[in-house]
Amino acid sequence: MAVLPFVALFYKPVLPAWGFMWTMAFAIFFGCKWLTWWSAKARAPRNKLRPSLVYLLAWPGMDAEAFLNEEWVPRKHTVFGWCFSATQMVFGIWLVWGGAGLAHPKDPFLAGWIGLVGLAFILHFGLFHLLALAWQQAGFDAQPVMRCPILAKSLAEFWAKRWNTAFHQLAHAYAFDPLRRGIGPKKATLFVFFISGLVHELVISLPADAGYGLPTAYFLLQGFGLLVERSAVGGRLGLGHGLPGWLFSTAVVGAPAFWLFHPPFIQHVILPFLRQIGAF
Repeated sequence: MAVLPFVALFYKPVLPAWGFMWTMAFAIFFGCKWLTWWSAKARAPRNKLRPSLVYLLAWPGMDAEAFLNEEWVPRKHTVFGWCFSATQMVFGIWLVWGGAGLAHPKDPFLAGWIGLVGLAFILHFGLFHLLALAWQQAGFDAQPVMRCPILAKSLAEFWAKRWNTAFHQLAHAYAFDPLRRGIGPKKATLFVFFISGLVHELVISLPADAGYGLPTAYFLLQGFGLLVERSAVGGRLGLGHGLPGWLFSTAVVGAPAFWLFHPPFIQHVILPFLRQIGAF
């Protein structure tokens, strides 16, 4: 997990910004995959070569022990589930190769954001969800990594159960649980969000060579927002459920999103990448 991102750094001078972004992202991803597989292989009955390669190379989730569990029973899926995932993927394709191109002549920055959202729909909401359905039908415990985050009625629900559950599983097992026993849950929560910020600096700020600190500030804000939500005041205001919780979580997650995907990242990484793939 430490070696692969370090190796990726050597390619920064010779790659375009968008190429280095993908190189670093894959380095971190496969480092995390290896860590989870290595930790679970002794307990997972299905740790043979073929299922292990499927987990390492063809599934974005991070729960190796569940994925390699022989006792999983395939889930029955409706046609709607498949169609909904495929529709989200098609929508993402239109955003990248349609909406971004339409917006680019008038507002390149807006075009970059449209393309970025489109990439999320193609990968996280489309392809990854279709993979989950396919591997479930094949007998693997492959739970979707995105679970309708717009429906989250609290920050806790958003980050723990609906948005990128693969990272949550990883962070909870290897950072939060060990830290909680030593420094308590509040400090452990903030430290986990701080780690998430540093990871995003490597994939966002480092390729852009600018905006350092903004992704970390974004995730620390999420951590403090979560503590407020769980506080006595947050409880009295109903920030952990219902409409107040939805409004609070949407505001805290969405309003400062430009800290995470800051303008230098859009300008120096996303727009050149969209141009490279023929979006405009």
